[in-house]
Amino acid sequence: MLSKTIIKNRAFVISLTFFCVIFSGCSAVSSSDVKTNNEPNEKKIIAYAKPEIVGQISSKEITESSGIAASRCNKEVLWTHNDSGDDAFIFALNEKGEKLGTWKVSGAKNKDWEDIAEFQDKQTEKCFLYIGDIGNNERTKSEMTIYRVAEPQVSASDKTSSEKNPNKTEPAEAIKFEYPDMRRDAETLMVNPNTGDIYILTKRLSGAAGVYKIAADYSLEKTNTPEKIADFSVPAVPNGFLTGGDISPDGKRVIICDYFSAYEIVLPENAKNFDEIWKEKPVIVELGQRKQGEAVGYSTDGKAVFATSEGKNSPLISVKVE
Repeated sequence: MLSKTIIKNRAFVISLTFFCVIFSGCSAVSSSDVKTNNEPNEKKIIAYAKPEIVGQISSKEITESSGIAASRCNKEVLWTHNDSGDDAFIFALNEKGEKLGTWKVSGAKNKDWEDIAEFQDKQTEKCFLYIGDIGNNERTKSEMTIYRVAEPQVSASDKTSSEKNPNKTEPAEAIKFEYPDMRRDAETLMVNPNTGDIYILTKRLSGAAGVYKIAADYSLEKTNTPEKIADFSVPAVPNGFLTGGDISPDGKRVIICDYFSAYEIVLPENAKNFDEIWKEKPVIVELGQRKQGEAVGYSTDGKAVFATSEGKNSPLISVKVE
């Protein structure tokens, strides 16, 4: 049987070749009503500087960085994990890509981990990591799992930990869910920092991605049914082939990526509900060269975006707000 990575790459190459023949180009395609981050717009647009490689993930344990999240409880720490094929490990990195430690998530399995998100409880100030076991390339799974685990405290002594001798997290909670319509594949998981609501964006080769929401009062006793709240397209071909995303620390912006670039939407100032953000048109944020980009996330202060790529020795990319 072909590995997940080979299947994923083959599907991508086939689709990309098909669309390149039609459109005679292989770069992201902007529609006429979508602005880039250097174009004027009546609405507020965040201007970003050029992408910069700030480090490299040189750890031999991290070969398929499929998600990234900036810690709110550990200063200058980023969390990542491998795609399927690895055990239930998460890795702490500094902002140069150097590994700070390895943790095995207690009570969790890595069937197809695709993204990771950070959430800090405003009452207790305790931080949690949400890990999305949401990949479903062949649409064989009906039930998906999101693991919620208390974020470990990172110390200097953790550098010696490894997959052979890992630290262990507190027991993880398993949030089970099934889509309300059909089996879907997804690689984008986000948590609203203000409400705790969970968002999953599906990955599609044909048509817009679906935005599904699991409210913060989810059940741990039974399978949850997320609500589909929107369809979402980025200015690229394919327009719904999304591979990662994050919500800004202030809850007013969303960054989403595919293999080409990142795309940001901003909540209107007069919006009464966060979900109004999905009506906004995305703005392209260039991430530079990535071998297979599947991870993007905001910095702790929201003043930069970090991105990684699958593959060994992935660059750690930073794009700062100007």
